[in-house]
Amino acid sequence: MKAVTKTEKRMRRRNRIRAKVAGTAERPRLSVFRSNRFISVQIINDQSGTTLASASSRGMAQKPGERAKEVGKAIAKVAKEKGIRAVVFDRGGYLYSGAIKALADSAREGGLEF
Repeated sequence: MKAVTKTEKRMRRRNRIRAKVAGTAERPRLSVFRSNRFISVQIINDQSGTTLASASSRGMAQKPGERAKEVGKAIAKVAKEKGIRAVVFDRGGYLYSGAIKALADSAREGGLEF
């Protein structure tokens, strides 16, 4: 029997989430990607297949929790400039804790509505 890797488990969770969550023009999807070093987010309109805004932790603070908070504030600022107030949160199969939770909380503080 083949062992299921950590990445495969995350991809299964991601696919389950994506089956239920889709971004529209009125309420686009806030998609999160987390690597070992960085965290990045995109606001996506799935109907047209376009990325409306994005932010990444490249070149930001060194501590992972601080990076996520800064990315959340940055994406909220960019979204506000583009007139986006409400989004659907897509955690990308990652558990809602740590950096993902910090990002979501700081995006809410910045004015995004989930």
